[in-house]
Amino acid sequence: GPESSGVRTQFLKRMVEFADTTGKIIQLLYYPPYHSKYNPIERCGGIWEQHWNGAQLVDTATMLAWAKSMTWKGSHPMVKLSRRLYQKGVSLSRKAMREIEARLERNPLLPKWDILIRPT
Repeated sequence: GPESSGVRTQFLKRMVEFADTTGKIIQLLYYPPYHSKYNPIERCGGIWEQHWNGAQLVDTATMLAWAKSMTWKGSHPMVKLSRRLYQKGVSLSRKAMREIEARLERNPLLPKWDILIRPT
């Protein structure tokens, strides 16, 4: 969906800043919509759902305990509760996004799914 493509302004801004800070080239490759079967994060989420199927997740502590007890490919996931609140609907101005967009090298065949960011 739209949350997993190269059009998220705040994420792209932070990735450009990260490339500049670290001096590393970053390549963003996204899975196209409806290809979750190839995405390891999505596959782990499916295993997670099966693991706690039928469990009564009555509070945060119970949910975290169930999440930590799951195994996938022989490993337990790292589970951490975040209480950070994020603002919704925050985006860059068109001018600011043009500056970010000028830093993105989009693959002409897959412009939303393959982006290269070079540090300055």
